[in-house]
Amino acid sequence: MVGFLKNGEKMAYIEWSDDFSVNVKEIDSQHRVLIDMINMLYEAFIAEKGKDVHKKVIDGMIDYARIHFETERKYMKQFNFPGYEEHNKEHEIFTQKAMELQKQFNAAGFILSSNILNFLKDWLKNHILGTDKKYSNHFNDNGLY
Repeated sequence: MVGFLKNGEKMAYIEWSDDFSVNVKEIDSQHRVLIDMINMLYEAFIAEKGKDVHKKVIDGMIDYARIHFETERKYMKQFNFPGYEEHNKEHEIFTQKAMELQKQFNAAGFILSSNILNFLKDWLKNHILGTDKKYSNHFNDNGLY
């Protein structure tokens, strides 16, 4: 099930916690923006807002993911991170899935499903808590905080 309302108040679909921090201010800030975008998409879904809102958020998420992934790649290359190839493959998988989502939406204007929201939430959580955490110490050891 996709989130719920508690005591009549909205609850975020995914909430930032310090567990998500990779101890790099710039990257943590970007992760927070991605989380906010997923929450905006969730709120649009719950409120049954029109496809214009969905399109705006989907397009924004894809554009922002590109910027974010480029930031991570830049530092991985700069600090010779040994897990670069594996990490980059995960970015490519996400980008392909997001582009499919955008293409489906543009072609059919489909209503966002809970499966798509769950994919975005699970991917982001697993990616930050698993893959991104692997570079945290490496970046910090090279003076990036």
